[in-house]
Amino acid sequence: MIERLSLNSLKFFYYVARFESVTVAADKLFVTQSAVSKQLKNLEESLGLVLFIREARKLTLTSEGEVLFECCQQVFQQIDQCVLQLQQHSKAQKSLTLSCEPTLAMKWLIPRLLHFKQLYPEFEVSLLTGGGVVDFSSQNIDLALRRDDFDWDAALYSEKIVDEQMLGVIGKSDRAAATQVFISKSRPQLWQQFKRQHPEQLKSLKRSSLEHFYLCIEACLAGLGATVVSAYMVEREIKYQMLDRLTAVYADGSAYHLLSAQPFEDDIRKLVFRDWLKDEMQKSQLWLTSFDQAKTE
Repeated sequence: MIERLSLNSLKFFYYVARFESVTVAADKLFVTQSAVSKQLKNLEESLGLVLFIREARKLTLTSEGEVLFECCQQVFQQIDQCVLQLQQHSKAQKSLTLSCEPTLAMKWLIPRLLHFKQLYPEFEVSLLTGGGVVDFSSQNIDLALRRDDFDWDAALYSEKIVDEQMLGVIGKSDRAAATQVFISKSRPQLWQQFKRQHPEQLKSLKRSSLEHFYLCIEACLAGLGATVVSAYMVEREIKYQMLDRLTAVYADGSAYHLLSAQPFEDDIRKLVFRDWLKDEMQKSQLWLTSFDQAKTE
């Protein structure tokens, strides 16, 4: 029986029965009244039933028509719900939630997200800031960008993106007047590592601690002193000549990794973002390295 029925005819019947009018149904379906009448006639002929009692300009459902209308209500509502779920699922698949360390997010990632959007307009990146251990489930996080200074869950999938690069910087016109160097409390070993790497640098400056790299960078930009910071976080300030280098870039032995609770290969969004992120961070690393080489030539 079902193969003899037209879904289009059932849709037209549903609208006529719902609004009790061929005229209103035609308006809702963006067709002519004659098209609606033709579909109703075809449906009645296919079923061998009379679905409407036609009296003057009024249409009334027969008992058979009422049964079919009730059935159509259930079916079309289920179809609506199914389509809505598909659309919501599709939208969710195009949205990616990334957790990133705060200063790296503000200083390096956010200025580049427009470039990602231009390359992949179908994807939306939602950014959460945070560091350390990631709870992918409770925060609905898809990916997390972290430095490997802690032990994450062995069940997580990780991929190295780029080595960390550090350097000392100071305000462009503050080199002679600087009396202190700001060190972020977020990396307890930073000062000792820096002194081993550059034992003669900044030895006359007084060490001051601030909570985060962002505060250290802002203090440096305000002319309050120098700072030792991730080179990625001050790349733009160096390019725009807002900060000057006190040291060459050096690797501190750590690296940035992209973390996921599921395999990257199972999700095209993660593969696309991973490849773009790796390419962008490696470009930054290359520029920082080449800048140092150009300064020494």
